[in-house]
Amino acid sequence: MQRRVTLYSTPSCPYCKMTREFFLKHAIAYIDVDVTDNEGQAAQMIEKSGQMGVPVIDIDGQIISGYNKQALTKALGVKE
Repeated sequence: MQRRVTLYSTPSCPYCKMTREFFLKHAIAYIDVDVTDNEGQAAQMIEKSGQMGVPVIDIDGQIISGYNKQALTKALGVKE
């Protein structure tokens, strides 16, 4: 089953990079939203997560704040 995965990130965030690498390793298709200069997307991220820090990952409406390998593995049903 294909999940809708959105990563709210910034180019300089090391945890965002770790999240991208996790997605690549597990062949997870995702939309990468750079919130650096996009106030609308940043506001959407804050509304969904309740915080301003990145990364914020939205997996079919389930919000994961920060790089949390265990939560990502569980939410995406992949093996580590």
